[in-house]
Amino acid sequence: MIEYRNVTKTYETATSFTAINNVSFTVEKGHIVVFLGPSGCGKTTMLRMTNRLEQITHGEILINGQNISQVDEVKLRQSIGYVIQDIGLFPNKTIAENIAIVPRLLGWDKTQINQRVDELLDMVNLEPTTFRTRYPVELSGGQQQRVGVIRALAADPDILLMDEPFGAIDPINREQIQDEFLKLQSKLKKTIIMVSHDIREAIKMGDRIALFETGKVAQYDSPEVILTQPKNKFVTDFVGADRALKVLGLLHASDAMDTQPRNVVNAQSPAKDTLHFLDENHFTYGIVVEDRKPIGYVTPKGLKYENGNTGEVLEAFETNVELREPLRDTLSSMLMYNQKVLPVVDDNGDLCGSIDYIQIQKSVMNILADEEA
Repeated sequence: MIEYRNVTKTYETATSFTAINNVSFTVEKGHIVVFLGPSGCGKTTMLRMTNRLEQITHGEILINGQNISQVDEVKLRQSIGYVIQDIGLFPNKTIAENIAIVPRLLGWDKTQINQRVDELLDMVNLEPTTFRTRYPVELSGGQQQRVGVIRALAADPDILLMDEPFGAIDPINREQIQDEFLKLQSKLKKTIIMVSHDIREAIKMGDRIALFETGKVAQYDSPEVILTQPKNKFVTDFVGADRALKVLGLLHASDAMDTQPRNVVNAQSPAKDTLHFLDENHFTYGIVVEDRKPIGYVTPKGLKYENGNTGEVLEAFETNVELREPLRDTLSSMLMYNQKVLPVVDDNGDLCGSIDYIQIQKSVMNILADEEA
């Protein structure tokens, strides 16, 4: 747990400037907290004070009850993972050497270091035998970013500080790496503070958001509360007028799907039997499954004159929806592929539900109704 108690940071220049002004809040263990706000609001300064790269003027920061001012700053930094925006890999060192920097400083033996390097590379789907001897220049931007993250995790710190870690990556790779990072966090349960200026990223990544305004925290809440119950005009303006659409990035397919769709049919069933089933239950379509996996859909019109099996006349879904997929992405897929319904699958690709426009709308309206209440 990290506690910020009346933290103030003042720079004594020609004119005194207060970057952080009497800020207090707590970061719970195992949570991701996003420091969000416009440029110059103090979010990066607050992050850098957490590992004493910036010194506090007044107040105190406690980690697990201990004041960080009483901890040797070198040992403090070695115990906290740190990821910066431009990644900061050493170009003259191999990937394995980059990852091993902190463990070597801590005196780990060579065997232990090599095992940790391979374990971390496997964790982010970079084959150790392929990547450990490469140099940063030989990796793509997305691969370098993965290495930057696991380097910060090399000594298995409880706390990870990340200063706009995904900001320099193209949008496609950024989404992928964010998803991978969230999967990693679900297993590791680190306490993470991440600086961002992107409200969409904060909504997606954060358990809580600290929204900064000129050195103060305007609101510290869950993404849902900040979207639906902004405390003042600054928060409302920063979140934007399209708050209802941003809620789509907060909710996931699992929040809106039908977990027990009744219109599921077997690929091996005769087409005539499937047609009878759909007509009898007034279904406009059926989700076709084979070995529990959705492989397409059929309609009464498409089945009407068919004599073979259902699987022989299906139309394929353009895409499946994963349980943790944001509703924003689900709706985007529906519009892109002109499909009113999509199957929801688990990590094995097995069908676990279905989702359509009406279910998405209801989920958003339920949250907005809670706000009004």
